[in-house]
Amino acid sequence: MTYDVTETDVEYAATRVQLRTNAHFASFVAAFEMAVPELTDRDAVARLAEDGDWSGFVRGLQWEAPSGFVRVGTFRPDALMRFAGSPTASAVWLVVNHGIGARLFRQDPATALYSPLRIEAHAARDAGTVIGFDLPSASFKSFGLNKLTQAGAELDRALGDLLEDLGMPRPTALRR
Repeated sequence: MTYDVTETDVEYAATRVQLRTNAHFASFVAAFEMAVPELTDRDAVARLAEDGDWSGFVRGLQWEAPSGFVRVGTFRPDALMRFAGSPTASAVWLVVNHGIGARLFRQDPATALYSPLRIEAHAARDAGTVIGFDLPSASFKSFGLNKLTQAGAELDRALGDLLEDLGMPRPTALRR
């Protein structure tokens, strides 16, 4: 079977932010995972199945996750990469703000390619931790819709707030 396809290529500039902090890796991971609690899709669907109240669900998350972000995935590539000879401790998180994510998805389901956000942290070679992520606003601006650009800017602000809550200064790229 074959399908007809229309192809669209959209080039855009991504901005990767990298922060180096003196925080010990294990301490940073623990603080991050406390500030951004885990909420799997299965658990979220189970909560919503009780009453279907999306607004109540999003408001309720603010009590559990004051930053607005929850972790929908946690990966530890270091466990596998250790076998390849790379001993660096590393964690990757998929984080989502369900309120903003829902608005993004309503405008264009393809935004799910960039939401949840990916945040990576690894132990620095000389001590401390390196944190990296792509600037959310760059990805969502590429869709060419003002509402998505605005939502990307909201995610930038929320991510900056989260980093400040974790004891770091707001990165320059997230100051607007």
